[in-house]
Amino acid sequence: MPATIVDIKERTGLSLATISKYLNGGNVLPENKVKIEAAIKELHYEVNELARGLVTNRTRTVGILVYSVESPFSGMILHHVSTALRRKGYGMLIVDSCDDEELEKENLKYLINKKVDGIIVLPIATTGEFLIPAKNAGIPIVLLDRSLSDAQYDCVRIDNRKSVYYAMKEFFSRNHKKIAVIASEREYTGRERYNGFMDAMKDAGLEVPEEYQVRGRHSIESGYNGMKQLLSLENRPTAVFMSNYEITLGGMLAMNEMGFKSPDDISLLGFDDQLFFHVLQPQVYTIAQPMQDLGEKAVELLLRRIESNEKESPMEIALSTTLVAGNSIKEL
Repeated sequence: MPATIVDIKERTGLSLATISKYLNGGNVLPENKVKIEAAIKELHYEVNELARGLVTNRTRTVGILVYSVESPFSGMILHHVSTALRRKGYGMLIVDSCDDEELEKENLKYLINKKVDGIIVLPIATTGEFLIPAKNAGIPIVLLDRSLSDAQYDCVRIDNRKSVYYAMKEFFSRNHKKIAVIASEREYTGRERYNGFMDAMKDAGLEVPEEYQVRGRHSIESGYNGMKQLLSLENRPTAVFMSNYEITLGGMLAMNEMGFKSPDDISLLGFDDQLFFHVLQPQVYTIAQPMQDLGEKAVELLLRRIESNEKESPMEIALSTTLVAGNSIKEL
């Protein structure tokens, strides 16, 4: 027969009120905490999460609303979020929106109905209208990786625009002037990285012809088609910036298919430092995001909102990136 809270009381000699307080996350005297934890271990006591949730009105579960679990970025960031939540005694419920805004709305309703304590959102939508039901339900929300244009929510992200702006010096310092870009025009991150590219080119006094600006979405297909388009130009660029992992991978596939080599034929700068790029030749210069910090900061901020009764203004935390050197950019 499973152990009960009464068994813990008999083993420790403490009151039911003290034991219940500890089990529900309250503070008890250090010596009482030691006694309770020892009894839990000896008796193999397991907390009835459903019962505890009814008492505390919390499930100790965080919903993760993610645009697509197929993305390597998503998988890595979810790993760090999961690790940070587990350390704090929380579980997570992941829902995959499959890059579909209508499914994203349905998934949000699903998480609300599951009574999650808070939600971390890696959004597809560019506006915050779809989050209103969660906000009305009083569920704390933290945006991760992508901001929204018309809504004020806590957000943890990198400074995409600035990251690309400063990385472009790798091209400029090697005398590249004919530089193209393959970037998403749909995703927030793609638009910001495109803007950082254009800012850097403008400040360097360099023109970017329309045919050098390839806009699509963050996908292998966009990178593949975009690179084929650029390499087919009569006046080919000498360098290309690619705005995320999938685009970079697609671009390299197109180069290989067309018989072009980097950096001999074209120089490359990519975004997102993935293991795959370290086993390929050339090793692409990449802008690396602080994945662990992003996940941990999002969890830290969300749990602060969950566990605090104070109303605070939304926070936006922008983390720095690093440039991982490779051998994909040559001197002209």
